Amino acid sequence: MIDIDAFRSISYGLYLVSSRAEEESAGCTVNTFAQVTSDPLQVSVAVNKENHTASIIERSGAYTAVSLAQSASMELIGKFGFFCSRDVDKFEPFSVRTDGFGCPYVAEQAVARFSVKVTDSVDLGTHMLFIGTVVEAEVLSDEEPMTYAYYHAVKGGKTPPKASSFIADRVGGAAVEGDGANSGSGSAASQSDGAGSFSAVDASTAKREGVRYGWRCTVCGHVEEVDELPDDFTCPICGVGKEMFERIEL
Repeated sequence: MIDIDAFRSISYGLYLVSSRAEEESAGCTVNTFAQVTSDPLQVSVAVNKENHTASIIERSGAYTAVSLAQSASMELIGKFGFFCSRDVDKFEPFSVRTDGFGCPYVAEQAVARFSVKVTDSVDLGTHMLFIGTVVEAEVLSDEEPMTYAYYHAVKGGKTPPKASSFIADRVGGAAVEGDGANSGSGSAASQSDGAGSFSAVDASTAKREGVRYGWRCTVCGHVEEVDELPDDFTCPICGVGKEMFERIEL
């Protein structure tokens, strides 16, 4: 027997991983960056093969990982987590620096950054596991680092189905949310968490006196605190249209 809830006890951080090869830069949001040895200082990260970032890391042989601060905006997390680097310049309009390998990294809303030389990689089927040696490390702020639990419970964040630890409700069954945050296509999955005390309501429900309404994105969890969404509305975090929003009581 596999109790899916057991996997929710595994702790994660939240990171931006980025790299550059030739004239291409790419990056994505992950929760899989981890230290694996202390002497030498080695780390690993798992990235979905369909993410452009994985191919750029393979070509460059190096990457940077930025540990996000609790204050990091959903706009930053969402841009790196729900869009493709082939289509969008994810680094604009954020403050960006370059490490010794020439890899760009976001230097704001972050606690620390690590520059890694890839020494080995393992094909995990859906993901590539990149193992490497840390050659640069720098503290960027004295803020508290964001955990993945904080991203869900406080930020109201969602998980793309391409995440490393995304787990089906039943083995071989319907997909529901596990934990993980690699960049995805923005396609909706059946997900159980969301924005804390918000509750979904039918769009046709009559307004009750004193009750405030809003709309929540079922893909990334973003909430628009308005009575109605325009027909051409798109989510500022993950880019999906109005049809992917559900009406909620605030």
